[in-house]
Amino acid sequence: MSQFGKQFSAKSKTKSSGNGKRKIKFRDKRRSESGNYFSATRVGKENEIRPKRMRGGTISQRSAKIAFANVLTKDGYKKVGIKSVVESKDNRNFARQGILTKGAIIDTELGRAVIINRPGRDGTANAKIIA
Repeated sequence: MSQFGKQFSAKSKTKSSGNGKRKIKFRDKRRSESGNYFSATRVGKENEIRPKRMRGGTISQRSAKIAFANVLTKDGYKKVGIKSVVESKDNRNFARQGILTKGAIIDTELGRAVIINRPGRDGTANAKIIA
């Protein structure tokens, strides 16, 4: 599957199926079922969005860099600039590199906030203030 330029993950061929019987592969994974590589969305000076063609011709917005986040406050959502990534639950190196993922704690103009969506897939960063 490396010829398609995407990640390939499959179940182990050697593990048993629960009853002691060896698993036999029914068929190979198809191109439409393979996943994409991790899009490392970083903090930037301005938003940079790359369109990605999906199955059926649908265009998905993938963000390469994000400068602003839609932060949920008591008054509603506000568009606020992102200063830096403080902490990331996925990988501690992501905070050093400034990579935005779901659950990452960011430092904004209103204070610290946690990202509640997946910025690499949505094209925007939505967050809520940490009390």
